[in-house]
Amino acid sequence: MVEVILKMPGQPDSPVGIPPGQYQIGSSEAAPIQLPFVGVSRLHCVLQAQESSLRVADLGSSNGTFLNGQRVGREFVDVPAGSDIQIGSVHILVGTGRPESRPPVRTPSAPPPAAADSEQQFKSRILAVSGIPMSARPLVQEIKKQAHSELLVRLNMKRLALNSVSENDLEEKARATIHEILNELSIPLPEGVTQEKIENELYHEAIGLGPLEDLISRDDITEIMVNGPDNVYVEHKGVLYKTDTAFADDHQVLAAIERIVSPLGRRIDESSPMVDARLKDGSRVNAIIPPLSLVGPSITIRKFAKTPLTVENLISYGSITAEIAHFLDVCVKIRKNILISGGTGSGKTTLLNILSGYLPAKERIITIEDAAELQLRQEHLVRLESRPANIEGKGEVTIRDLVRNSLRMRPDRIVIGECRGGEALDMLQAMNTGHDGSLTTIHANSPRDALARLETLVLMAGFDLPLRAIREQIASAISIIVQINREKDGSRKVVCVSEITKMEGDVITMQDLFTFQQDGWSEDGRMLGHFEPTGAVPTFIEDIRRANLDLDISMFTPLKKGGMRGGL
Repeated sequence: MVEVILKMPGQPDSPVGIPPGQYQIGSSEAAPIQLPFVGVSRLHCVLQAQESSLRVADLGSSNGTFLNGQRVGREFVDVPAGSDIQIGSVHILVGTGRPESRPPVRTPSAPPPAAADSEQQFKSRILAVSGIPMSARPLVQEIKKQAHSELLVRLNMKRLALNSVSENDLEEKARATIHEILNELSIPLPEGVTQEKIENELYHEAIGLGPLEDLISRDDITEIMVNGPDNVYVEHKGVLYKTDTAFADDHQVLAAIERIVSPLGRRIDESSPMVDARLKDGSRVNAIIPPLSLVGPSITIRKFAKTPLTVENLISYGSITAEIAHFLDVCVKIRKNILISGGTGSGKTTLLNILSGYLPAKERIITIEDAAELQLRQEHLVRLESRPANIEGKGEVTIRDLVRNSLRMRPDRIVIGECRGGEALDMLQAMNTGHDGSLTTIHANSPRDALARLETLVLMAGFDLPLRAIREQIASAISIIVQINREKDGSRKVVCVSEITKMEGDVITMQDLFTFQQDGWSEDGRMLGHFEPTGAVPTFIEDIRRANLDLDISMFTPLKKGGMRGGL
């Protein structure tokens, strides 16, 4: 840990310990380390800390970053002990590393408020995954680099002699070769690290996806975020953690990306530095590399559950009630068009997957997605997936192209993974011309916002349509909007189920059928609340009766004081 002193205008000096990692500094709330002082740009500079060393680089700030009076560029430079880093009106004094001249470190018994806040900004919660202590990680990385270079040489030689070797034999050869190399290395292993752990990491990097292998195999991790080789974060039970694992270097991250995208016929390089892909289990992957990413190759994986969540799971988690789930089941069966609205990571696709499970098995279902994620169990199912342009910029097939094509495929139901462009117009037209009972999702923060965004997406189709005509199409096509949110405690909740009723003038009218009412917080930081009917009854209640479906109309009666509490 590098020890520094923060000298901030109008505040006492703050001794702070910086753990290994990379930290962006700026005055904006978007900066991980926020310094809202004079002369500090929104994103000013970045610090790269090792166990006992520090590096700094500027991020194009207007006032510049200075190291001992010399302006720093965009390339990282080493910060010697005893240096002064100037960021606007803020100075960071770096310790010398000698006990007699090291900045006095705070003790837990007397933490100055400003210092406590500053140190907290530098720290992330650590989730143990690899079992290798953070203090030992730099030496382990050095061992792996040397071993990996030798591994490439030896395995390449063996592949030349064994071109027809099976995958299992190649894996055995890789493990045996890694074991030989580590036995020959003279570098002593750090305390608390076994050779078996290093062998396992090297094997995954040589054959698989490196540190991602252990993370993907864990069912309690729902999202994986790689911010360069040394910073791997995960979402664990709705909370973000930094892990104790890391890649050897940028090349290893790039190798993992290549192994993901190559089987799908996609590519990533400087001419095409962004890519969307998926893993074999359907997990969604996004990768972006330099020069667009300033922290090195970055990977984001939205994991797919090995066992898809069921409506019973959502009820047990407190995300929805049995009554609301039953109502949505009935809406699907009577062919009402349903729009699922929510923010990123709120659980839209999960809910869409569950509602799609209500579709009758006797109907022909066509799913259209950017990256195939839905896991429908029906037999009569056709799955379509969009395709990006090739290296020549040709061959792109968009969601809109697939929606148009699906109308010629005799669909009973169309399920669109997400509406995010001009395909919204084609979807509305399909819903209004006999393809009712369709399902899709959209990014929005409320049902009313979802309608506004849908209008915008229709305009993106390129037709100069009157706003009233667009709204009439929406009011005629969409029946139910389900709003799902990710709350501050990490839980996902269906916070509102709304019905679009009709048009009044130029305004689409809606009524909320169910809402989530928060009651407070538990002692362990979990949100408490209950789902409550508003008292409004769906305008299509007669359609439900004609379909001879079981729906107790009393579920729409408002609850008594206290309501019904979910298991949150």
